[in-house]
Amino acid sequence: MKKIVIIFLGIVLVSCQSIAQKKETSKKKYAIEKTKEEWKKALTPMQFYVLRQAGTERPNTSEYTYFKEKGTFVCAGCEVPLYNSDRKFNSGTGWPSFDKAIEKNIETDTDYKIGYARTELKCNNCGGHLGHRFNDGPRETTGIRDCINGVALKFIPRKK
Repeated sequence: MKKIVIIFLGIVLVSCQSIAQKKETSKKKYAIEKTKEEWKKALTPMQFYVLRQAGTERPNTSEYTYFKEKGTFVCAGCEVPLYNSDRKFNSGTGWPSFDKAIEKNIETDTDYKIGYARTELKCNNCGGHLGHRFNDGPRETTGIRDCINGVALKFIPRKK
């Protein structure tokens, strides 16, 4: 019986190590990768907090919450296009909201930081945290609400 217990514990220990190693080596590589120090130089302190540390800006603090100009919202970290202004709507939440992303440029992940699963949105080019996706958007379009930290965005006006 002792041999069986020892073998079982050995298998459990080896499998735990291999899972941890897989997580460590399976980190996604992004087209834009910088060190922590390089990101700190390139971003404002609030942009660094949101984009690189998955923080959240306070509601109604973004210049883009009620913004109505036509153009494209890009990642503040790498300037890859994320949302067309035509897809922006006023959700009443206090953050810029969109019902459709430029999907190839957005990566989704599962976030459990507040105790339950949420769909986290990241820039697919630099890995910057953007916000979260919810299923309470406009029913007449996609039903999706991408709730984005305005500080994670830059705006490029449409050429007239």
